[in-house]
Amino acid sequence: MAVKKLPVAKAINESLRTALEADPKVLVMGEDVGKLGGVFRVTDGLQKDFGEDRVIDTPLAESGIVGTAIGLALRGYRPVVEIQFDGFVFPAYDQIVTQLAKMHARSLGKVKVPVVIRIPYGGGIGAVEHHSESPEALFAHVPGLKVVSPSNASDAYWMLQQAIQSDDPVIYFEPKRRYWEKGEVNTEAIPDPLHGASVAREGTDATLVAYGPMVRTCLEAAAAAAEEGRSLEVVDLRSVSPIDFDTVQASVEKTGRLIVVHEAPVFLGAGAEIAARITERCFYHLEAPVLRVGGFHSPYPPARVEEDYLPGLDRVLDAVDRSLAY
Repeated sequence: MAVKKLPVAKAINESLRTALEADPKVLVMGEDVGKLGGVFRVTDGLQKDFGEDRVIDTPLAESGIVGTAIGLALRGYRPVVEIQFDGFVFPAYDQIVTQLAKMHARSLGKVKVPVVIRIPYGGGIGAVEHHSESPEALFAHVPGLKVVSPSNASDAYWMLQQAIQSDDPVIYFEPKRRYWEKGEVNTEAIPDPLHGASVAREGTDATLVAYGPMVRTCLEAAAAAAEEGRSLEVVDLRSVSPIDFDTVQASVEKTGRLIVVHEAPVFLGAGAEIAARITERCFYHLEAPVLRVGGFHSPYPPARVEEDYLPGLDRVLDAVDRSLAY
């Protein structure tokens, strides 16, 4: 059956299984991805079915994992690397930024490095320090890297398929607190472009732009606003680098207002780039300044107060109130 109802985590597992079956050059690598099936069980059963040579339990050494993946890619493989938690990626940041991102340009286009780096990211699961970061802007700022984040099970399946098929390195951010939310996945569908945004809910009064874990929050905010007679459009950005500004622009030209929402700190986050670009593109359509909602510019707090840190329904609706007050 082509259409299945799957949690996001299972959709990713199915996508990896499909890629492993389709191409013997696809490998899955990471800490505990094999026998354990990953700390979130996203890779559960893959090593059993495809063997230890294709689903590889690595040492606890992120720099070594990514460096090995780069070498394998140069030899024709398509490694899919799992970084166990967002905050663990920084030992590999040097490999990603100085090697992976630059190989294609350094070789004048002759060398392709088809590496996918999967990173569970964001908060909301009551984790300890270094387990709830949102570092997507750090990678989006680096030329040579593609950065994407699905918000639902269908996109989780298809965007990973497209990332694996890409000849460019892709950083694939998985919203870990949405892992268990179910959605329909049509494995025979024609997917949207990997870097295209989509309108998740149509509206007329203001546009909410989000990606990853915040899309559901914005949809909930739009539903709450509708009870008060306000019509909010929700755009799921899906890709943080490159960004589909055309879809955002079309929405803002209709609504006249824009609020960008992400978990990462507002300061120099992805919302800053979106706000600047849309202000340039839509200056004469805007009825209010572009507003941003996100985390505070502070280290991620202990789990017992993370709900105060994370953008929620009230903070999004407060921004809507401020925008509509102009």
